[in-house]
Amino acid sequence: MASEAVKVVAKITAQHDKIKELKSILLDLVGPTRTEKGCVSYQLLQNKTNESEFVFIEEWTSDVAIDEHMTTSHVQYALSRARSLLAEAPDISRCLIIG
Repeated sequence: MASEAVKVVAKITAQHDKIKELKSILLDLVGPTRTEKGCVSYQLLQNKTNESEFVFIEEWTSDVAIDEHMTTSHVQYALSRARSLLAEAPDISRCLIIG
């Protein structure tokens, strides 16, 4: 593992009547993102007790790789489609792996 590897935890919450639509948009990100340069791991989770809550658990080789990911056409397209479906702003944290 590279010393500058970064984990991302991104919590995204759908409006209660928009869960299915947001889930579809988020699932569309998985395939293209996993093929990006710098992507080590990219998983989408859905909360079992609160179906409106989704969490991406990601690992990237660097902050630069994450920054490049955010500018890709598939991410920009998903962001434009998802904005009106969100209950709140996404909570995105970049974390260093320390153990």
